[in-house]
Amino acid sequence: MKEKTVLFVCTHNSGRSQMAEAFFNKLAGSIARAVSAGTMPATRINPIVVQVMKEVGLDLTQRKPKLLTIDMINQADRVITMGCGIEKVCPATFITTEDWQLEDPEGKPIEKIREIRDEIKSKIVKLINEIKPADKAEGGKE
Repeated sequence: MKEKTVLFVCTHNSGRSQMAEAFFNKLAGSIARAVSAGTMPATRINPIVVQVMKEVGLDLTQRKPKLLTIDMINQADRVITMGCGIEKVCPATFITTEDWQLEDPEGKPIEKIREIRDEIKSKIVKLINEIKPADKAEGGKE
């Protein structure tokens, strides 16, 4: 059975989508994997995002923003946008997507970025719980 893939998309792939990818891959175990990308990737991940993720044990220092490709979209089982108004420039909007309506951390104080991080983690936990039952049903176990 093919591993499920969740694609997190935002404009710059330097904050929200990177946090979502990191949390998902840390918490999902073997049920699925996440990738993230942006329609206009930044040159680096927001340094304050790197800092607040380190606070919860996730190191993004080696991560780089990636350009969204049609291949990424075609390989994804689920596409989630971060609420960054990418509808006009994102090819992901031609397939079924869900939007999490998350505030952009760019230019925000560290306390606000921590709130955004915690909101993303909460949404990731909920998403993993949505995905898990379907996998168990497919395998007929538990």
